[in-house]
Amino acid sequence: MPDNASEIWSPPPRRRIYLMRHADVEYFDAAGQPHRPATVPLTERGRQQAQMAAAALAEVPFDLAVTSGLLRTEQTARLILAQREVPLQSEPRFREIETGRMSEWAGVSAEMVMRTILGALSADLRPESTFFAGETFASLAQRVDEAWTALLARSDWRVVLVVAHGVANRMILTLLLGAPLGALGKLEQDACCVNLVEIDDAGTPLVRLINYTADNPHKLGMHLSTLEGLYQQFLQGRTKTTT
Repeated sequence: MPDNASEIWSPPPRRRIYLMRHADVEYFDAAGQPHRPATVPLTERGRQQAQMAAAALAEVPFDLAVTSGLLRTEQTARLILAQREVPLQSEPRFREIETGRMSEWAGVSAEMVMRTILGALSADLRPESTFFAGETFASLAQRVDEAWTALLARSDWRVVLVVAHGVANRMILTLLLGAPLGALGKLEQDACCVNLVEIDDAGTPLVRLINYTADNPHKLGMHLSTLEGLYQQFLQGRTKTTT
């Protein structure tokens, strides 16, 4: 038997995935009407968040960057890469869970909107549950898992940046952790946050970091959940139209 344990064990090689949520956006306009999800741009605050994240990740040797293809993830990724010559590709299966027709909310009571938004990630979620009367969580789980599996099957990266979305990221993390659907609402994904996942050759994940925000690492003044912030945006727009 070898006297030195290092002769029978060596640490497994792991690749790194920096999984980010896009930076800050406004989902409702000044009149309280929802923007088209595919074309929502970063706010000035969002651009500042991404620039600070870029500084924090400046020494990370990315081989590849992948986005959902939606404008807000593309803008975030480009700011993070900051002119680095890193291939930037889109993977639509990483897009956010799809909502129903939010344009129909104009004629819906404020109470109904409140229940819809604040209860969207309840503890009793089931695979057939829908997000804002849109896509089911089973559908989201299937497509992000397929996208994740396809990414891991590639051999052209050791360190990759993936910029996706709040609920999509939560689904990825719950799948990696083996957590139930009800955990989605208990995992926060703040704007422009960074999650770090390492993957060994067998595909076993090691989650090292969740929801780190370079612009506010101690979360000072951040007391609303993402869904509460979304509902506040809706209320602010509706208030402006009734005063």
